Formats: sequence, C-alpha cells, structure tokens
Amino acid sequence: MASKKDLKKNVNYIIGELFTECWIQYNHASGTDKEKAKDLMAKMLTIQNDFVNRISHPEPGQIKGFYKKFRSDFNAQVNSLIEELGKLNQI
Repeated sequence: MASKKDLKKNVNYIIGELFTECWIQYNHASGTDKEKAKDLMAKMLTIQNDFVNRISHPEPGQIKGFYKKFRSDFNAQVNSLIEELGKLNQI
C-alpha cells in the first residue's frame, strides 16, 4: 500500500490535471459554456478536498476495505469529471 503522503500527491496531481484542462477550455476554446466550466472547476476542487480529507481519516479496523472503497469511489468521480469535461464544448 502506498503511503498517505503519496496517495494525497496522486489525488492532487490527477485533479490538478483535470482542472488545468478545464481552465484551458474556459479561456481558450471557443464555444465553451463559461458557467458550466466554472461550476465544474468548483466541483473539482470540492472533490479534491473531500478525497484528501478521506485519506487523512481512514476508518479504524477496516483499513484494507477502506482504501479499496476509496479507490473505486475516486475512479468513479474522475470518470464522471472527464465525461463532464468532454461535454463543455458540445452545444
């Protein structure tokens, strides 16, 4: 299992990359819905904070199951963000 520090870095890196992509679309892509992009960036930051906080406070006694659920929840959220990011330019 990776350390909590490494796991937090990975969460921050992945969300940071998605945030950067959204920011680039917001500022440089024509046809981007600005309000949806702002809402999506705010959602990304909220998700990042939630998952970093979850890493800091695992459930006692169920560490392995906690991180397994954490991983599946995080992957589901990232996939959802990617889908929303792809829909920003579809008008």
